[in-house]
Amino acid sequence: MILVYKFFKESFLFAIGALRTNVLRTILTLSGVTIGIFSIISVFTLIDFLEKQVRESIESLGNNVVYIQKWPWTPPEGESEYPWWRYMNRQVPSLDDYEQIKRRSQIADAVSYVMSSQKMLQYEDNAYDNVAVMGVSEGFDVIWNFEISRGRYFSPYETNSGMASGIIGSDIADELFQGMDPIGKRVKMMGRKILVIGVIQRQGSDIFGNSLDKNIIIPVKYARNLFNLRSESVNPMILVKAKEGYSSDDIVDELTGVMRAIRRIKPSGDNDFALNRISLVQKNFDSLFDFIDMAGWFIGGFSILVGGFGIANIMFVSVKERTRIIGIQKALGAKRKFILLQFLIESTVLSLLGGLGGLFLVFSIAMSISLITQTEMALTLLNVLKGIGISTVIGVVSGYIPAWKASKMDPVEAINAV
Repeated sequence: MILVYKFFKESFLFAIGALRTNVLRTILTLSGVTIGIFSIISVFTLIDFLEKQVRESIESLGNNVVYIQKWPWTPPEGESEYPWWRYMNRQVPSLDDYEQIKRRSQIADAVSYVMSSQKMLQYEDNAYDNVAVMGVSEGFDVIWNFEISRGRYFSPYETNSGMASGIIGSDIADELFQGMDPIGKRVKMMGRKILVIGVIQRQGSDIFGNSLDKNIIIPVKYARNLFNLRSESVNPMILVKAKEGYSSDDIVDELTGVMRAIRRIKPSGDNDFALNRISLVQKNFDSLFDFIDMAGWFIGGFSILVGGFGIANIMFVSVKERTRIIGIQKALGAKRKFILLQFLIESTVLSLLGGLGGLFLVFSIAMSISLITQTEMALTLLNVLKGIGISTVIGVVSGYIPAWKASKMDPVEAINAV
């Protein structure tokens, strides 16, 4: 054990000595590995960050949720172009569709009708323009992930009777009430007064741009007095969340049959509705992440290749400079394996130093972005291990030929080398 320790210590000291011999040359050479590791690991870190944001965004929209709408989000399977002309004459989801789905569905945990529009809100002399108005039925709080920071959610009576009550986002509360408690006060919208019963906890925008901070939520049975729910302009939709133990495929299969029965579509007829799922969007993001991943490997690969050649060059120079030392070692009985491992460890240490430099750059940039944007971008342990692993492989591959050449030297010729 002591011999192994001394062996690794000696190899490490030789590596440090190679660095000190020509600091500028070594730094320029190792910069290739540093840039390569930085490129690859920064891409991995970015992908991890984006995937986390996507997952959190999906969770906020509700897991295992199907959106019944007029327009599908993506082209039909097998088609590259979006055939919009097929969907133009479809009718939008109605409150009757919503009631029928509630009665007929066997595996729906929650069903909610949702419409949306944009209007201006006023409180006394303060106004907030372009407020996202959402008219919702019961079940919305089960499907959509949000919390109430002040006040409460709608009671069943308020939802079913269509009372003029509303829950506002945190941005609206701050802008209209200027530090006052908005609970129990009335805001004006379209000439009507709405009682504020709750404030939604601040969310911030997710990767899809969704946020309830600038929204007011009202019962849909009150909203139908202000908006035409049969108009496509209010983007009516029905949200259905499957019960625990059922997949989105299960709920889609059931809803397809239920909606075809409600709309009285013939067996040979095409669906006149769209069943959209977040997973469809996620597939597009997965493809984007795969492309970014490949681009990172491609760009970083060239940098690492250049860095590998640089390390090989340093090792060839190191072998030449220590030819006599190698000869003396072999004359004293050092085996070829000892000489080979000595130089392989040295090249690996040099490569690891370059890799650690790249990881430090990624860590510094990730921390800076986190502090500036108030987001959680971090260099994960897995990416650190990836960076170390890649650096180790490059060090071994780059140093093998110089190390093999050193181990094959004849001790007499090496000692007498000029």
